[in-house]
Amino acid sequence: DAVHGHSNLPGATIFPHNIGLGATRDPDLIQRIGTATAIEIAASGIEWTFAPTLAAPQDVRWGRAYEGYSSDPSLIASYARAMTIGLQGKLDASKPVAADRVAATAKHFLADGGTVEGRDQGDARMSEKELVALHAQGYPASIDAGALTVMASFSSWNGIKHHGNHSLLTNVLKERMGFKGLVVGDWNGHGQVAGCSATDCPAAINAGLDLFMAPDSWKGLYDSTLAAARDGRIPAARIDDAVRRILRVKFKLGLMGDAQVARGDVSKVGSDEHLALAREAVAKSLVLLKNNKSVLPVRKGASVLITGPGADNMAMQAGGWTITWQGTDTK
Repeated sequence: DAVHGHSNLPGATIFPHNIGLGATRDPDLIQRIGTATAIEIAASGIEWTFAPTLAAPQDVRWGRAYEGYSSDPSLIASYARAMTIGLQGKLDASKPVAADRVAATAKHFLADGGTVEGRDQGDARMSEKELVALHAQGYPASIDAGALTVMASFSSWNGIKHHGNHSLLTNVLKERMGFKGLVVGDWNGHGQVAGCSATDCPAAINAGLDLFMAPDSWKGLYDSTLAAARDGRIPAARIDDAVRRILRVKFKLGLMGDAQVARGDVSKVGSDEHLALAREAVAKSLVLLKNNKSVLPVRKGASVLITGPGADNMAMQAGGWTITWQGTDTK
């Protein structure tokens, strides 16, 4: 999840979080950040990242609101295109993705930022018109830019978990939006579908999920999925479609066939060029407040108390998705 730079790798370049990047209102900067991030991801031998996040947070009580660029759908759409092109490059039908680019993932489909009371993995209760106008605008932009993968959201729309929503994953995303890449689940998110568990969920595949994210449940899930395929609960046509989509992405990344792409050039991880870009992003993301009563600048020689848990805390200042998921033990 290279949400703000290759944030899983010590020594890699960290950029401001998405909420800060949204304040820059600069799609060109976002594309350049995507390119730098892809170079560092590819340098570590990885070919796929779970970014960009295209949430449109509507309630600041949502603990992941900082992962969204903005609550403004038009800004999200412009950033979705820019970051997708930055991460993947512009796709060429005759060539695989370049060795210093990676597959992007438009996530989390759909309305993860619109749940009631900002509850994480909660329920977005709204009309289809509001769902489209407010929460879906980033996805066509990312897909049109060539996004190879889309991640389903943990959350629900009007009570139906997205991992099991055939209408949205198949009828809308794959058919109406024309998405030809693979749809991946979130961390055991299939286990939240009605009638499912983390180790048994044909309903998610039938809804349109092509690839489970099953980090600790895969053995049981393999057995149950194989059984469901053999007895017809998962139709052969659905399996063929999922396999075709997965192979399409693998070939595009240069992982299959004769034109395989080698990744792993570490020379540009944390490079001066990328650090300069990070400083530019920090400067452009700063938000100035009106200086009522001339409080600033602070008088030279004055004693100033800076207090609070984040005053001298690198982990809090870097935020989540920095080495660890919450970034709480980053030193």
